[in-house]
Amino acid sequence: MAYTDDAVLSKLSALTETHESIATTAQWIMFHRRHAAQTVQLWLTKLKDLPSAKRLNMIYLANEVTQQTKARHKEDFLNAFAPFIADATYVAYKGGTPEIQNKLRRVVDVWRDRSIFDKEVLQSIYSKLAEVDKARPAAAAAGGFGAGFRSSSPAVPPELAPLLTQQEAISKSLIPSKSALTTAQSEYEKLADPAMSLLALPLQAARLNGLLKTLANAEGAVAESMRTRREMIQSLEKLLATNQQALEEEEGHMKQLSGRRTEIEQKKNDIEKDIIRSQATNSQEPGPRGERASTEPERPQVEALTPPHHSDADHSYQGFRNGDQQSVPFHAHHPAPGIEILSNLASQYQSVPINGSNKKRKLNSDEFPDLGGDDGLDADVKEMLRNDSQGN
Repeated sequence: MAYTDDAVLSKLSALTETHESIATTAQWIMFHRRHAAQTVQLWLTKLKDLPSAKRLNMIYLANEVTQQTKARHKEDFLNAFAPFIADATYVAYKGGTPEIQNKLRRVVDVWRDRSIFDKEVLQSIYSKLAEVDKARPAAAAAGGFGAGFRSSSPAVPPELAPLLTQQEAISKSLIPSKSALTTAQSEYEKLADPAMSLLALPLQAARLNGLLKTLANAEGAVAESMRTRREMIQSLEKLLATNQQALEEEEGHMKQLSGRRTEIEQKKNDIEKDIIRSQATNSQEPGPRGERASTEPERPQVEALTPPHHSDADHSYQGFRNGDQQSVPFHAHHPAPGIEILSNLASQYQSVPINGSNKKRKLNSDEFPDLGGDDGLDADVKEMLRNDSQGN
């Protein structure tokens, strides 16, 4: 059967889940590997039109073709499927039952274990399947696919959300861009083959026409990748400008705060100096009696221990006994030296308590206070005392 779009669609419509049907269709597709890109486009269109139950058969067909070409070291279909396999798997997985989803997971795991596709392609596939699991928490709670992605994925700040979307667009455009470049490079190298010149001119023209389409597809894929990268750069520049403006504002705030802090510190230092200066001035000012103020408290006044002179005491007593309660005028006089000695000696004695209470003995005008004997006095002192007593 010649290769036409209708022939491809007919083969895909007749596909069943049996291994014989899948292997036969895969052999026919691989036979027309020169039309790998066109075949994959028709395959993706047919997959989206089929019900969810039959989409799994399309994934099985892609698995058969890619594994066979990988084993034969033919990169045509691998490069053709790489840009679209993630979206196709996502469509089949999203509308499938849990049983179909489990079968799809096993196919994806086989691709990962056998390295059928590049790591970038596999990562894109797993990300697509994780998106479906995020929309169904029950499946994730039951240990569904993608639970590890949700638990480990941190919350994205709102400012970076557009960048994340654009980065995903870059990843999607990168895969077809690489695939288209590889295909275009391979087809262009075939044009330099010497056997190309031996072909008939119509066949050469057909080959050149196919190469033009391949180059056009490669240009479109590269242009899409460039567009997504430009959008990412614009978003990054916008984010950079926003942060640069915010940084300048914060630098202005920092400068203002630093100046205010310096001003307040200067004021505080000036006030402290004024306080110290005022304290020093107050300490140097004279007191009310011409003395400088002192922080020490005044000493307490202590009552003198020397008793009053006996003559003054006798006059006071005689005046009080005669009923004269008027104040006795004070007459300054100079007592004799003997009397001073006697007063000093009398001050060394204390009153003796009588009947449990402190009492003072009254002095009569003709009695001399009992000093407890004359023992221990000099003869001159005794004589002086005797003369004084006789004179009185």
